[in-house]
Amino acid sequence: MNNQFHLNGIQQMGIGVPNVQEIWSWYRKAFGLDVRIFEEAAPAPLMTRYTGGVVHNRTATLALNMAGGGGFEIWQFTSRPTQKASFDIQLGDLGVYICKIKSEDPRHTQQHLKAMGANVSEAHQDPAGRWTCYVEDPNGNYFQIVEGRSWFAKSKHPSKCGGVAGAFIGVSNMEKSLGFYRDLLGYENQVYDVQQVFEDFKSMPRGAQAFRRILLSHSKVREGYFAQLLGITEIELLELATPNVARPIFENRFWGDWGFIHLCFDVQGMDSLKQRCEEFQAPFTVDSDNSFDMGEAAGRFAYIEDPDGYWIEFVETHKVPVLKKLGLYLNLKQGGKLKHLPKWMLRAMGINRVK
Repeated sequence: MNNQFHLNGIQQMGIGVPNVQEIWSWYRKAFGLDVRIFEEAAPAPLMTRYTGGVVHNRTATLALNMAGGGGFEIWQFTSRPTQKASFDIQLGDLGVYICKIKSEDPRHTQQHLKAMGANVSEAHQDPAGRWTCYVEDPNGNYFQIVEGRSWFAKSKHPSKCGGVAGAFIGVSNMEKSLGFYRDLLGYENQVYDVQQVFEDFKSMPRGAQAFRRILLSHSKVREGYFAQLLGITEIELLELATPNVARPIFENRFWGDWGFIHLCFDVQGMDSLKQRCEEFQAPFTVDSDNSFDMGEAAGRFAYIEDPDGYWIEFVETHKVPVLKKLGLYLNLKQGGKLKHLPKWMLRAMGINRVK
């Protein structure tokens, strides 16, 4: 990998919703993503390529779990209704269908979710022998609970969960997608490659069919300002054994509509990454160029598309609140030597916790 840019981890999963505050309350109870990094209402002028050529207004909240892992960017249109798919989205459809959440004990988390009254599967073992379960949120999005491989701190939430640990991504051509996620995004370690009917899928729509399933992880410890907090992540690629059945999850819809709208990576060295993506024939389709300002946070963001057109976002953070109540913000725009932020500084973001 080009050493002039660094992918530091999954910063967040973007989730398009019709009800930001209501669903975030559910996520706090279910998974403990209760630290608000920013909350802003504004137009989205740079995303018109994916919003019908029209500048739409939105509100967005970025929330983290301070035990470690990526966050949720919970996103809602305010200038138009959030549109659901015109068809029933099923396992194996193209794009992110399942967000992975890490847990200290997935079987404990399954019981926690069950006690909440959530639609949660029984606990099963995945092809690597790890305990797992799946839960559907009130908006119909699926989350997989997986054993966490790295932690920033011990989970203090009743669920024993951390944050985002990866994603299940439906693909139409496994070899093309393997090249993209392995060679461009750095998930070079193949944990398993299995094709069969999977017991742990059977609670989900189309889950009783046969799939080819490849789990990718990264062997190198991620570097960068937030790498210790974001932790180790994984990408699981899923291809239906029956060809030409899967449909794009966002077929005939806008970015920002109902569902998992992007998988976002924290990066350093955006210009070098842009060059690498062009060499890989996955050019930036959106680029904020110098910096975007979301009030409480700022940085540069860009989008590319995976081989099936699903949206991957890159964010290079320039400003982030540390002790927001005291007006203290961290300025990272000057860049410089790649390094971890001190743990005390990362922990300080936890003061922005919402009950």
